[in-house]
Amino acid sequence: MTLAGKVALVTGGAKRVGRAIALELSEAGCDLAVHYHRSVTEAESVADAIRNLGRRCTLHVADLGDHESAALLVEDTVRCMGRLDILVNNASLFRIDEGDSLDTFDPVRWERMLGINLIAPAALCHHAAGHLRSHGEGKIINLCDISADRPWPEHLAYCASKAGLVNLTKSLARALAPAIQVNGVAPGLAEFATDHSRSVRDRLVRRVPAGRVGTPSEIARVVRFLVEDAEYVTGQVLFVDGGRSVVS
Repeated sequence: MTLAGKVALVTGGAKRVGRAIALELSEAGCDLAVHYHRSVTEAESVADAIRNLGRRCTLHVADLGDHESAALLVEDTVRCMGRLDILVNNASLFRIDEGDSLDTFDPVRWERMLGINLIAPAALCHHAAGHLRSHGEGKIINLCDISADRPWPEHLAYCASKAGLVNLTKSLARALAPAIQVNGVAPGLAEFATDHSRSVRDRLVRRVPAGRVGTPSEIARVVRFLVEDAEYVTGQVLFVDGGRSVVS
């Protein structure tokens, strides 16, 4: 896909990996619709950076835990930008208040996690598909996680939601072919949580064959590859994890 003049919607695009993806796609020629929830300052910052590259950028605030937000987000993007060619489902909830183990199980908190991490991407794909198809080709990229294959017992709902997103990616690749390609990217260590101690960080890095943490930019470049160059790839999830997924 030639990206010049195309419009991409990136959810959770204000910071971290989402910001890197938005900037990478804008550098490739895309105009951007950047979704955010609470990160107003960061959203305005990435919008300024995109506009400084000579691309258009609109900001869209929405709580993806609200099931009606997906339709409104797609509708608002098309109204403001005139079209939609690429959807990047990056927004994600990682932590649940009071914990995410079996001992702290709470169906309300699970519904919130699954709503944002799985149902919202499915809803966005549903509402975006017609727009993506209308120009003869479209791309959907879902940000998955290596935990879909290597679950963590202290993050049950999160891992279950990402495993569901992997399955959704593969199912939609079949359902939306041939006009729309659907792929996933599964990051490993890209950025540490702010509360990770030095000892925890060192322990996690020791399990990565590459011997280091990845960067949001490295993940963003893989997203760009899938959107721009991988015309014969669909239904795949690419691991960007420094080899962590091949270590027992």
